[in-house]
Amino acid sequence: MWKPRLIEDARMKYLGIVEALEADIRLGRVSRGDRLPPQRAIAEALDVDLTTVTRAFNEARRRGLVQAQAGRGTFISETLDSEVRELVRPLIDLSMNIPPQPIDFRKAIPSGVAAVLSSARGLLNLHYQESTGAEPDRQAAAGWLGRRIEGVAADRIVVTGGAQSALFAVCDLLLKRGDVVAAGAMTYPGMKAVAIQKGLTIEPLDMDDQGIIPAAFERACRERAPKALYVIPSIDNPTTATLPEDRRRALVTTARKHGVAIIEDDPYSPLRPDRLVSFAELASDITWHIATLSKCATPALRVAYVVAPTSAKALLLAGVLRATILMAPPLMSALASRWIADGALDDIAKAIRAENAERQKLATSILGGFGFAADPHGHHLWMRLPGHWRAVDFAEHADRAGVSIVPSSAFATVAHPVEAVRISLGVAPDRGDLEDALTQLASLITQPSLGARAVV
Repeated sequence: MWKPRLIEDARMKYLGIVEALEADIRLGRVSRGDRLPPQRAIAEALDVDLTTVTRAFNEARRRGLVQAQAGRGTFISETLDSEVRELVRPLIDLSMNIPPQPIDFRKAIPSGVAAVLSSARGLLNLHYQESTGAEPDRQAAAGWLGRRIEGVAADRIVVTGGAQSALFAVCDLLLKRGDVVAAGAMTYPGMKAVAIQKGLTIEPLDMDDQGIIPAAFERACRERAPKALYVIPSIDNPTTATLPEDRRRALVTTARKHGVAIIEDDPYSPLRPDRLVSFAELASDITWHIATLSKCATPALRVAYVVAPTSAKALLLAGVLRATILMAPPLMSALASRWIADGALDDIAKAIRAENAERQKLATSILGGFGFAADPHGHHLWMRLPGHWRAVDFAEHADRAGVSIVPSSAFATVAHPVEAVRISLGVAPDRGDLEDALTQLASLITQPSLGARAVV
């Protein structure tokens, strides 16, 4: 039975239900002949009016997705017409910002885990561990991070179960309900999710093609007194901007002047061949640096490292983690440490960087005429849309064409964001699928905005 959900960015709520059902058919989550829950149950599950669900059912019937059987209920159509069969062809997902996989992880992960477990004390990695992370893993992290953050010590590092849990824990430690966090006008949705959960207010900062504008941060500090600055310094998500060193120094000066902590979320620096000074170097006493392996290796590891300003604050952060995730996954943490020690992590990052470069070249060859921002070593691009397209409409029609992308509203901290979309190049299994998807987008962008609301 279909698990009710809706797509939040749909133009109307009833369409959000229909489009969620369409997507789940396409992804194989429901099949022909499957029964839908009663309309009242869907309304309760989604906290919408019953009339909204009724409109959704009527629209789904109109599209040929479902059919009603008197006295039995509503079912996924057994005889999808040609238009619907076109709809349910496999989706090419360019929405998840994960790296490509030029390394065969089907071999690398099992062989690495076997080597970890067969080592002298390998079975200890199946036990509970300290919330700071095992000492060997903290030492390995210090060695890896030390190439980008001069002077980092293991006792300032906490091993966490991914960057999102680290970000939540840092915010939980530093901020209380009602506090203001300064962040770019476009920012990582995970930060927005933390703000909602914690009751924080995000103060949007103006950005240009080099990232956050320092004068905007200075103004926000005077007018809104933020307690923290959240920043993705390199290959920003979603805008792809990398802050130049002078801006980093200017932001640090302002943060010090107004007593603002800096949360440096830095997943993409390992993909860049050149090194820029980090906030953790410029202002180690006020910066919380988060470095995940999800973007330079694989999100399957669920391993990230936090560099706290001091060893005492690292212990405080570990206390928050103890109450939430308890500890990072010990076996995956040990695998990451092994890959750091034997150079495999560097090899993986280099292979991803090289594959990203090839995919960016492919994107330029297909979409270059429309203009977009990108880093040649990153695995996403940020494309502003021509005036006749709203980002939500473009993403919706791309989805119907079999390509999933993310509209600017998902990243916006302002009421009226730019009309743009993030296109992730890494998740496509190969360049052939990526080429097909990008070609679809290139074709769609030249068309008139199908179904967009009229301006009155």
